[in-house]
Amino acid sequence: MKINPTPLRQKFIQYLTLHRKAERTIQAYVSCIYALAKFHRRSPDQLHAPDLERWLYHLIAERKQAPSTVNIAINAVRAFYGGMLRRNIDALLAQIERPIRPARVPLPYSMQEMERLFTIGTEGQLRNRAFLMCVYGGGLRLSEATHIQIKDLEGDRHRLLVSHPKGGHQRYTLLSETLLVVLRQYYREYRPAKPFLFPGADPLQPITRGTAQNIFYRAVAKAGLPDKGGIHCLRHSFATHCLENGIEITVVQRLLGHASLVTTMRYLHVRAERVAQIQSPLGLLDLSSPLLRRP
Repeated sequence: MKINPTPLRQKFIQYLTLHRKAERTIQAYVSCIYALAKFHRRSPDQLHAPDLERWLYHLIAERKQAPSTVNIAINAVRAFYGGMLRRNIDALLAQIERPIRPARVPLPYSMQEMERLFTIGTEGQLRNRAFLMCVYGGGLRLSEATHIQIKDLEGDRHRLLVSHPKGGHQRYTLLSETLLVVLRQYYREYRPAKPFLFPGADPLQPITRGTAQNIFYRAVAKAGLPDKGGIHCLRHSFATHCLENGIEITVVQRLLGHASLVTTMRYLHVRAERVAQIQSPLGLLDLSSPLLRRP
């Protein structure tokens, strides 16, 4: 949805930018305030608490929006009215119970499935292999992977600077020798123009999210793997495999860029295939005693 800029909207975008909100967050908040104004057919700065309450009721009770959508709407209202316009809307928002998003158990691929993805799934497609290996090898979010810059690679120290992170807090993650070999092959063949390692149609812009998602889905289909929730499952797989290989959870937290350790603890689940490999302690007992043979 293309929204024409107005002075008020430009002011809101500037406010959000100065508060280091991500581009997608800015777009979501602006769209919410636009929808609010359209619902009441008035400029949003002319609306008051009862109008905001009526719109939020409309989203929750009438349109039955998903918890994530409602939470974004509440955050947008808080930023626009409580932040930019400096209105006291705490009493209003205190009356609204935020919906709780149902907890999702991450669905990682096994190590064998990852091998299929990088061999069969990207056979003959060096750029696709390099990109997907960056996502998995660094435990990256999609936007972090698309925005990798050539200068972010520190091959001699085997680390990758995540220069476009969620929340704006840059961090370092892993850059394995296996990935370096593939990236060197990719660079020699494609010679990507600076700054981005994976440029889009415009060489000065990164590859688009849509193109990146298509790379993943084509590789999954070619490898004959199930879809476990889009390209983000590669990040889930990275975290799970790190923990299964004995890396401390606090280290994994830093590699993933999680502000809270609670978020990282989602990956302490045990996969079904791992459960199948574990023998019950009962099976380790010597039950050859004659006492156990009585009927």
